[in-house]
Amino acid sequence: MELFSLPRIGVVVPPENPTAEPELNRLVGVGANVYTTRFPVTPGRGLRDMLETYNRVLPETLGEFGGMRLDAAVVACSASHYLLNPDGDRALCDVLSQRVGYPVRSSTQAILALCAELGVTRLTLVSPYQPWLTDTSRAFWERAGLKVDDAVLVPAARDEDGTETYDPYEVTTAEVLRRIRGRRIPHDSALLCTGTGMGTLAALTELAREEGGRPLLSSNLASAWWARRAVRADAVTGVTHPLLRRLESRVA
Repeated sequence: MELFSLPRIGVVVPPENPTAEPELNRLVGVGANVYTTRFPVTPGRGLRDMLETYNRVLPETLGEFGGMRLDAAVVACSASHYLLNPDGDRALCDVLSQRVGYPVRSSTQAILALCAELGVTRLTLVSPYQPWLTDTSRAFWERAGLKVDDAVLVPAARDEDGTETYDPYEVTTAEVLRRIRGRRIPHDSALLCTGTGMGTLAALTELAREEGGRPLLSSNLASAWWARRAVRADAVTGVTHPLLRRLESRVA
């Protein structure tokens, strides 16, 4: 298929997020083209205020694609949608889909769709968020009907006084693996690395060799899975990324 006739996937990301686009491009592969727009910068605002702002301006930010024809779009910011709860998140995505004329899903809704497809009912969260936001994330999944067995916090650094600091964009693969391997995870609990800003493809690829059949999920992995299905990218190239193939092999 000629390059510019491929399906088009739009992605909305926070302005400082360095991770979502590289991971989504790698996961989506050559079966579709990915285009992005970014939320506005919010100088001086705290984290919660910033996330609430993203939810308020999402319709306008999605509109930054202008008249470009898109076949589907993903909102690659899990944290802001945790504040909405599952029903509010779903309702916002439905309103946006009707407004723009193509399917729009948040990364959180993509995760829920993937869990339903895989029959996943239990999660162990791997979270780069501050504890309050990790608790908000946990409450979101539990309201959606999933059992959360545990939450593995992954800080970006530790200050000289021993205080852990949290920044998804600064978390390393080594720290993700160290934290996961340091916990005893129930064998029937799927592992969910939450947040589109924490790089996880390298860690999940390594864990896939160790974890047998355990479902290994992430915000970006689920977003790519949903987007490829929404635009029928598999009809162009088939599933190419090993982590996506691993998920597809579990689908009944």
